[in-house]
Amino acid sequence: MPAAHTITIRGKEIEVERCWKNISDIRYYSENPRIYSMVYTGDSRPTQAEIEDRLLRMDHVRQLIQSIKANGGITDPIIVHGGTSEVLEGNSRLAAYRALARKDGTKWAKIKCDVLPPEVEESVVFALLGEYHIIGRKDWAPFEQAGYLWRRNKVHSIDSSQMAAELGLTPKRVNYLIRVYDFMVKKDDKDISHWSYYDEYLKSNPIKKARAEHPDLDELIVKDIKRGKLAKAADIRDKLTVIARDKKKALPNFVNGQKSFEEAYEIAVAKGADNRLLRRVSDFQKFITDPEINDEIASMNKTQKDKCKYYITKIHTRCNQLLKRLP
Repeated sequence: MPAAHTITIRGKEIEVERCWKNISDIRYYSENPRIYSMVYTGDSRPTQAEIEDRLLRMDHVRQLIQSIKANGGITDPIIVHGGTSEVLEGNSRLAAYRALARKDGTKWAKIKCDVLPPEVEESVVFALLGEYHIIGRKDWAPFEQAGYLWRRNKVHSIDSSQMAAELGLTPKRVNYLIRVYDFMVKKDDKDISHWSYYDEYLKSNPIKKARAEHPDLDELIVKDIKRGKLAKAADIRDKLTVIARDKKKALPNFVNGQKSFEEAYEIAVAKGADNRLLRRVSDFQKFITDPEINDEIASMNKTQKDKCKYYITKIHTRCNQLLKRLP
């Protein structure tokens, strides 16, 4: 008689059946984000053979094979859906067992499993995967995490706030991950190594403003990312952000193709777009010369005007001091 065990998912005890199952009777979980990002091309669902082939090519699975062989088996059971016989947690270990079984079919014919009830709710499965890979070990890359959240939202119509509650994340974080992944999907770029580029691209406020003013910027940057013209994701953060701040010359010259990425960056640096002090002084100058300030001053009472005069006098004195430091 199989032993009864429970696993805790989001504070709820779920009874599982711990047993040994034939490796031929269980299936890879094609919705696993790592498998999805590796195997899916277009809208077609990968076959079990395609999944196994890709898994066995991965370095961590090759290492698992040697580790499991040396240990004589796995320590923690894989988690299997009782209704579909899909491996929700442990696809890499199943692949390792199947590789070992090719040489010794008797010793590696069965694998230790925790089998969830056949009627387990989909929300529990989602929470389990999130608990293991998004909150706990976090062994899924951000691209894989985002892909799973994106499919839950776009394909299964699960609200982002519901997913956030199930995973213990903030709705803002869930929405952001979905937004970046959705951008990559729309730009037909599923290269996991490009995630950090798009992450930097979409979270920058100066770049956000530049995108609004120059709709062609997206296609230009996506093309450069795909072609490997940007050496590292930090170039987006450290250089494109600087280019975006020089709205009059560097940015339009780059977008129009008159200057390369590096040339536009050099122009922006020469104009001080990367200088924090210059940016803050420029912002203050724009604020203080806004015509609406006159109306705001006129609407102040005497106490407010006296305070305002005091602050402006202090600013005036300090500005004169700073001017003397500038040759």
